[in-house]
Amino acid sequence: MNLNHYFAKPDKTVRAHTDDLLKHAETLNQLGYLDESLYKLLQICCEYHDYGKINDEFQKRVSSDQKVRFNADKEVAHNVLSLCFVKKAYFSNIEDYQRACYAILNHHHYINNFVEAKEKKALIESFVDQHGGQKIKRGLIEDLKELKQQNDAQTIRLKGLLHKCDYAASGGYEIEYPNDFLLNSLHDNLLSGWKKKKSDASWNDLQQFSMTHQDQNIMAIANTGMGKTEAGLLWIGDNKGFFILPLRTAINAIYDRVVDQIILNEKKAQRVALLHADTLSYYLGKDHVKEDGVLDYAKKGRHLSMPLTISTLDQLFNFVYKYNGFELKLATLGYSKIVIDEIQAYSPDLLAYLISGLEAIVKIGGKFAILTATLPPFIKDYLEKAVGEIVVGKFTTGKTRHHLNVIEKEMDATVVTDHFKEKGGKTLVICNTVKKAQAMYDMLAETFDSEKVKLIHSKFTKNDRKKKEKAILDFGKTDVTGDEIWVATSIVEASLDIDFDYLFTELNDLNGLFQRLGRVNRKGEKNHLLDAPNCYVFTEIDENLLTNEAGTRGFIDRQIYQLSKGALLGFEGLLPEDQKVELIEAALTREHVKGSTFDRDYRKYKDYIEALYVGEMDLKQVQKMFRNIISYSVIPQRVYDENEIEIEALQQILDGGDADYLEKVKAREAISGFTVSVGMYDLSKADRQKAMREEFLVANCNYSAERGFERDVVEEVLEGVGGDMFY
Repeated sequence: MNLNHYFAKPDKTVRAHTDDLLKHAETLNQLGYLDESLYKLLQICCEYHDYGKINDEFQKRVSSDQKVRFNADKEVAHNVLSLCFVKKAYFSNIEDYQRACYAILNHHHYINNFVEAKEKKALIESFVDQHGGQKIKRGLIEDLKELKQQNDAQTIRLKGLLHKCDYAASGGYEIEYPNDFLLNSLHDNLLSGWKKKKSDASWNDLQQFSMTHQDQNIMAIANTGMGKTEAGLLWIGDNKGFFILPLRTAINAIYDRVVDQIILNEKKAQRVALLHADTLSYYLGKDHVKEDGVLDYAKKGRHLSMPLTISTLDQLFNFVYKYNGFELKLATLGYSKIVIDEIQAYSPDLLAYLISGLEAIVKIGGKFAILTATLPPFIKDYLEKAVGEIVVGKFTTGKTRHHLNVIEKEMDATVVTDHFKEKGGKTLVICNTVKKAQAMYDMLAETFDSEKVKLIHSKFTKNDRKKKEKAILDFGKTDVTGDEIWVATSIVEASLDIDFDYLFTELNDLNGLFQRLGRVNRKGEKNHLLDAPNCYVFTEIDENLLTNEAGTRGFIDRQIYQLSKGALLGFEGLLPEDQKVELIEAALTREHVKGSTFDRDYRKYKDYIEALYVGEMDLKQVQKMFRNIISYSVIPQRVYDENEIEIEALQQILDGGDADYLEKVKAREAISGFTVSVGMYDLSKADRQKAMREEFLVANCNYSAERGFERDVVEEVLEGVGGDMFY
């Protein structure tokens, strides 16, 4: 049988396509991502996966000038027919034979492959009589159905890698780019640059720990400002790596640092990728990304081809839902090293997805590093129960940075106003909700010049928020001085490199509090501010924000909040870094948190994930439900009115047929800059219905560039549900 006589695609023969897959498999092997046994199995799967395309009906369709649909009455899916050419003699054991058959049979999911293989017996036998091969035995199909339920690590890897090779061959892109640069770049570019070429320059204890344990799963608890990003990169070394953070702003900041400080040559577009919902728009604003190459650059990231990828959790860990084809992501992560920054920032559902994902990744050979400023013991217990032994390092000694004043009342503007009048300085006020932040801003703005008071939270349009994020990052640099008050929500809590003089904050829990403290005296260089309090913590918060037993109210776990409050009551004075860790380790143990809403929700989601079977949901369902948040992107009426001409011109580009894909991408991104993400109950029922149909809804709401979005509707809603609960 000469495969050069049959077409896999209109412009490529089965032989040529198969050879492309084999080349990609060889690349994976040369990069050290495969062991000998897996490589042999992958070669067999690549060779035989498309042999079924030689059937007459497929060849008629692929060579037709017209679009001819699959005819279920006359044709068998080619992935099923390919099984006819896979012989037991090719394998050293029956288990590997079944794994290869499973991967080949299921490398497409257009139909129910098991039903197809059983019910089209006559057509399959006719194909065998014409082209050779062997009949598909019913017993084999039953064995493969059973294998589907076993969650076998080698089967997952094999099927995922077959998908990866097939997609790379079909898409015409490089399956993997080598990481042959990271360690040298870190040592040559960063060490000399940061240490100003001192002869005694060296990595600190945290970074040395990361390098020492590169081949192990690690958990490092380290003070803010110790260089956790560099520690994570050093732990990845010259391996394929993923860096996962909870906030898009922090992801963009680390991407910029890697691109600007580590990768200093023309190979940037083959070395580091950004992966989140707004990747394209962020790339378009970068000097090192050529406009005619932006789509190709983004594609490399989406296909997980790059040696270093900086990503949000949802872009990678949705494989835990086991949608058809999930094995590609998991298999890729299985030969990778994953850094998780600030694990304590995740809600119980996302934490369950994360830990379930890490459990699966470790099972097939991947490794992870948890880097965080705070780590509650109960989360550490969750992790160790799922993945086993983790090497733990603590790096919490060092300069004392914070002098606390714990105030047993709700936060109001009076304390902030009096303090700012007396001392000025870079002042940060953090509230638990957008609504409270807006109220604080209003009261402070009445007293001080508008240039002295700024507000940032999640409910600004993308354009306005981008300006505010840049402003707070610029003002928050350690060497910048000034007298301003920034009112914020939890969006500034983790991973933002800002350094203020004073903090006024509501309590949410100890983890969140200590993350917030990390935005003040970040470098520990402001000793002159430690003679008096530089951080004021208000322990009383709105009762409606706390969860109740029924789970119908609130978003701050009542039990964890009360444990945190109890740990702080009566405290006043200097708070050394190691004492922060001691407070968390004493208060937030597994025993103390057991039975809390957080604990119940975590176990509920974890059990749900474990009970899922392969193919139970499709990818579109998964993408919609991964974050379990119903939100809409809307254009506030005021913003639309002020920018109507530009928005309508952009909309015409989207609606017209003349613009190319990139032009439409740019138009869509430009319009999205005028949108704000709002909660389900922030809109009227009529607007919610419209938002489900329209890509860009113009919504009736109160909006200003100073205060952001505010509800213009009143409805009976669950407390804590909707816009106010999210940053």
